[in-house]
Amino acid sequence: MDAIDRKLLNLMQARPDMSVIELSERVGLSHSPCWRRIKRLEADGVIRERAVLLNPVALGLTVNVFAHLKLRQHDESTLEAFESAARDRPEIVECFSMSGDSDYILRIVIGNIEDYEKFLKKVLLHLPGVASVNSSFALKCVKLTTNLPLSDGL
Repeated sequence: MDAIDRKLLNLMQARPDMSVIELSERVGLSHSPCWRRIKRLEADGVIRERAVLLNPVALGLTVNVFAHLKLRQHDESTLEAFESAARDRPEIVECFSMSGDSDYILRIVIGNIEDYEKFLKKVLLHLPGVASVNSSFALKCVKLTTNLPLSDGL
């Protein structure tokens, strides 16, 4: 990946709706080579997908919960079953396998505390292998970005 690829990716992160013509002008390429670079970056898995980012507050999803989960056992089938179940729940927007005290940390976006209590009782505690859940609630979002740092250095 060269400097033009990084510039292209930074532009696409900042303005995903930018046309290939505009992108090509900004990176100093003609349309066809720019389009080929984008297609190569997609084929190589560098560009995973394109998405529309919604405002959760405008949709009534005002609570971010960070749930630290511990599993009863750590065999392959339990881990795979848990991860599959977590991927199937739209409320769980992020799920990371962790080192340290928790086996997993989940970010859950939900309408209010009462909705989370129901989700905890009806869903989280019944996910495969879950032994315990320790929940923290975000007070304020200080920074949230989908942009990856692609600079050539500090």
